[in-house]
Amino acid sequence: MTATEPRPRIEAGREPDVLTYIWNLPNFDKLPGQPEKILDAIDKFNTERNRLINIGPRKGPVIEKIIEEKKPSIMVELGCYVGYSAIRFGNAVRRAGGKKYYSLEINPINASVAKLLVELAGLQDIVTIIVAPSYEGLAKLVHESLIESVEILFVDHVKHRYVLDLWLVEQLGILQPGKSVIIADNISPSNSRGTDYMDWLHASTAEKEATLAQHAFTDDFGGVELAKLIKEKGVKKTGLDLSNVPGTGTYSYETKLHEFEGHSGRTDGVAITNVL
Repeated sequence: MTATEPRPRIEAGREPDVLTYIWNLPNFDKLPGQPEKILDAIDKFNTERNRLINIGPRKGPVIEKIIEEKKPSIMVELGCYVGYSAIRFGNAVRRAGGKKYYSLEINPINASVAKLLVELAGLQDIVTIIVAPSYEGLAKLVHESLIESVEILFVDHVKHRYVLDLWLVEQLGILQPGKSVIIADNISPSNSRGTDYMDWLHASTAEKEATLAQHAFTDDFGGVELAKLIKEKGVKKTGLDLSNVPGTGTYSYETKLHEFEGHSGRTDGVAITNVL
């Protein structure tokens, strides 16, 4: 069965305004090939004009430090938005000697904004933006043999898909125990955002089995080697609902939550998870 999760309605919001702002800056001629200056310009736009939902200058350094330490060859992002994190972390991957930063974005308007900003930053050789739902984008990376494993996975898209896409990643077998790191933004210790995701990370094998037993899956994945099937048939011809794939429950995780005070005063966090 093909994917049943409905695609969101696509509309142009405030995001394209950042292009008008940056291209009209008096120092625009000094921006090409300067990722840090472009990030500063986006941050300034946030302060002066419209607040965008970027990782920002406070959380960013925490993740850049992990990139510096892990030196990933490949990093994958779920949720490109306007490309702020792709520029920031793609540049960090390049500094660390990495090869590729794949960023998945479902909204083609936001992806177009991101592509222009990535090109302005001079990062188009290392950052590739894929316009697709997260689950289709992950399957595309596997089908085209662009990834065999994910060293760092950055999760920053719609919250209900955090655990669903982690299940897909488990089923695809692209996590490396002892090496892979999963970084999830917008995890709050004070409310329910990200609860299913965090519960899965901390669950025992028995608790994971119980969770999967209670979840309604569209298809029976028993005996399916999903990565092999996707490589052979492609993303659209598996006959399976890739938006709703059970996790394997075989991975163990160790998670630390870094907390930050948000602009509204509420506590927000970034969950850093090592695959054991």
